[in-house]
Amino acid sequence: MIKISILFFTLLLFNACSFKQPPNDWQYKSASAFESYTKNFLSSHDRIAEADLKRAINHAKDGADLKTLSHIYLAKCALNISVGIKDKCKEFQEISTLQKDTATDAYFSFIQLKDDYDISKLDRSYQSFASKLKLQDYKAANKAILKISKPTSKLLAAALIRDRLTVQTREQMINTASYYGYKKSALFWLNEKLVYTEDDKEKERLIKKIQVIK
Repeated sequence: MIKISILFFTLLLFNACSFKQPPNDWQYKSASAFESYTKNFLSSHDRIAEADLKRAINHAKDGADLKTLSHIYLAKCALNISVGIKDKCKEFQEISTLQKDTATDAYFSFIQLKDDYDISKLDRSYQSFASKLKLQDYKAANKAILKISKPTSKLLAAALIRDRLTVQTREQMINTASYYGYKKSALFWLNEKLVYTEDDKEKERLIKKIQVIK
């Protein structure tokens, strides 16, 4: 009986600890909401994505944390660019002077195709590609893209040099977007393939495929 009581007390104590929210709960919620936004945005679940983004921003504001907020705005901008939407990252720029961060500033310059950044400040997954990009060695840049493991990073890098991609790299982007269920991204890359396809029968096939997917 005593053993059972001790076990019961231990379980109660464990559950109490498990349900206790950490002080920086807003940070976890913001990151989770933005992760959901990324998937829903790329999958063309636009209404859900909009709600996800709003939650991510609101949670960041709960913590009065401009760094997290600037990361959200910049990541949102990068996602737009990855699917061919022109974006100058206005929201990020409006608060960037209030929250200086060399890594974030380098990423901004990178996705805006500027040349005023230190490659070493970028995430390692981008560094090889960025070095080839600065040298305008597009053949090597294509190879570097294919070595990027994270799908969203790979799709972004490819979008930055969309007019310099090989047929093989463009096809890989379609496959990557399709594999992860990123409908918005898949449609973007199918339209890119359509632009660079010269065979009339293949063009007709692509047009029909795009219409069906939409």
